[in-house]
Amino acid sequence: MGETTKTAQHGLSEHSHGFGVPIQTRSERLKSQKLDDFDEISTREEQWRYIGADRLGGLDQADLEEFLGDIETTLAEGVETSWVDADHKLFGSAGIPEDRVAAAGWEAAKAAYLVSIPVSVTDSAQSTLTITSSSKDPAALHIIVEAKRGSDSVVVIDHRGDAILSENIEFVLEDQAKLTVVSIQDWNHGSIHNGAQYAMLGKDSTFKHVMVTLGGSVVRMTPSAYFGAAGGDAALYGLYFADAGQYLEHRIFVDHATPNCKSRVTYKGALQGAKAHTVWVGDVLIRAAAEGTDTYELNRNLLLTDGARADSVPNLEIETGQIQGAGHASASGRFDDEQLFYLQARGLPELEARRLVVRGFLMEVVQQIGVPELEERLAASIEDELERSAS
Repeated sequence: MGETTKTAQHGLSEHSHGFGVPIQTRSERLKSQKLDDFDEISTREEQWRYIGADRLGGLDQADLEEFLGDIETTLAEGVETSWVDADHKLFGSAGIPEDRVAAAGWEAAKAAYLVSIPVSVTDSAQSTLTITSSSKDPAALHIIVEAKRGSDSVVVIDHRGDAILSENIEFVLEDQAKLTVVSIQDWNHGSIHNGAQYAMLGKDSTFKHVMVTLGGSVVRMTPSAYFGAAGGDAALYGLYFADAGQYLEHRIFVDHATPNCKSRVTYKGALQGAKAHTVWVGDVLIRAAAEGTDTYELNRNLLLTDGARADSVPNLEIETGQIQGAGHASASGRFDDEQLFYLQARGLPELEARRLVVRGFLMEVVQQIGVPELEERLAASIEDELERSAS
């Protein structure tokens, strides 16, 4: 059976994948901390089907430099930071690499920057890590965020400057912990960033992850959520805006391995300019032991100009029928002509009408952050992107 389409929100075209889409079995994918366990990158491999090694700035090779940029912190009261060696008990406790570039970064980073959030941190107290680089030597960075039992906190990780970086970040949530993470990729043009992020959820813990990707020439982010005990709740949101020549890839993995856990994935992207290219791949695995799972994933892309390309592939693998619900949706397309006509009929010029539609389309994700000053900054960044499309 071939591909079927139907009209959806914003005039996008929903689709179901038929013949020709490679079958993926996430439970069998190689995981290793060693670079040599992975083959050289080939576009024949599913993980690299959209981008070759020639665009990765050498991040797929051995002997990366350790990150020498700045990590500036603003910490909530009680939060502590330190550098820990690779033999620390938390090193690798949230997840391990599933691709060659993440493994190269893992091997090269001999220590990790540990952010420890104690139980005394409550009421969504915010800590911010501003990661700034001025070097384009291929480098590696490892960060671990530990949320102690019953804590409630927000961690913002803000990437800026010029970099060629392989980064691994682990989030370890103990039982009943609540952690919101906002990861912002606002690099200068020309930067290359491969970011693997892993979250391990304890019993009855709550994890909200907001991924915002705006800057950089090549940015490839692979956030993963793993349920280590029953009752976990993971919500993964994403926003990306690609300009001419930018390549932005997001590969999400949610691994339901324990009973009665919930996950929601919502990613939205906008593209404009020649050879602007975004890739979204959403993998959800429901293992045989994960009875009572409730999951849904959604990706929508809005193409603002000719010459832009959005690839969107949702994947759902289910090993048990005893679940609450599971589904996915993916859609990419241009403006809804009826929506534009409605706004223009009420006196708005076409350009302003288009900007209003894009603003509303993306702000749904921005509003999930819950940090007013950060939401204002990202809203202004979206306005800057829209100004470029008008010029």
